[in-house]
Amino acid sequence: MYAERWIFAASLLLSCGAYAQLRDADPDWKESDAPAAPAFRADRTIPLDMPRHISVRVGIDPQTIRITDDGIVRYVVVAASSGDSINASYEGIRCLTSEVKVYARFGTGGTWRAVPNPEWKPLNGNQPSPHALAFARQGACEGRAATGGTVADVVSRLKAPSRDHLKN
Repeated sequence: MYAERWIFAASLLLSCGAYAQLRDADPDWKESDAPAAPAFRADRTIPLDMPRHISVRVGIDPQTIRITDDGIVRYVVVAASSGDSINASYEGIRCLTSEVKVYARFGTGGTWRAVPNPEWKPLNGNQPSPHALAFARQGACEGRAATGGTVADVVSRLKAPSRDHLKN
């Protein structure tokens, strides 16, 4: 009985510790204002390695990647299906907390539509964002920080991803 209680207590502490690692170390952190969604081109996207069950081609336009002083990697992700249909979204990843936020969506009519009241959501939450998680692992994040701190570093990782960071 004592061993079972100890195992339960240890697992509870470990799970709380994992949550605490994802919480922000700076409770006064404030996100910088997101600029308007940038122009993008589907023909210059760098493809992401997506899970086999995802049938659309997904890529990041490297000309849209920005790393802000507050630690956010902002970018445009483009999803193209087998037809002429192209959808895009302007998003941000906060590597420190493993979260993603969608600022605007591009679609029907060829215009950007701002997301009302965008919120940070866990990359692996109840409604996971497979492309954001793929981008975080394949280029945007290195641990809990933006990769190397420069857009060139992110693009370099996207173009030649190592197998080590894909296993995370």
